Amino acid sequence: MTRTLHVRVGHTPDRNDLASDLAALDDDETVEPTEPTLAIPDLETFGRVFRATNLAVLEAIVAHEPDSIRELARTLDRHPPEVLENVHELSNYGLVDLREEGRATRPVVRYDDVAVELSLGTESADATEA
Repeated sequence: MTRTLHVRVGHTPDRNDLASDLAALDDDETVEPTEPTLAIPDLETFGRVFRATNLAVLEAIVAHEPDSIRELARTLDRHPPEVLENVHELSNYGLVDLREEGRATRPVVRYDDVAVELSLGTESADATEA
C-alpha cells in the first residue's frame, strides 16, 4: 500500500476538524482516519525542508535502507554530524522516523510519495504587483 504525505504550502492548519474529532473520541464515537497532511506556512520554509541536500538524504534512505546515521553518511559521502542535522530536520517535519536499535539510530522514511499543493493566494499576487 502506498503511503502519501500531502504537503500544503501557504495554508494554515485547520484545527476545527481536530477539535470535533477529539470531541467524538471523548464520546466513544468512531472517527474516520484522514490522509496525513503537513501544512507549511510559506515557500521559504518549503524550500528549506525540501532543499536538495534533504532530498538526497530521503532518496538515500529509501534506496539503501541504512542501519545507522553513520552508514547513511558513508552512502552520501558526507560527515555524520551534517547528515544527522538533515535527518533531525526531516524527522521534525514527520518525514523520517528515527528508530533506536542497540547503539545505532536507524532512519526510516515514513512515506512512499509526497504530493504538494501550493496556494497562490492574495499574498503571492500582491508580491508580483510590487
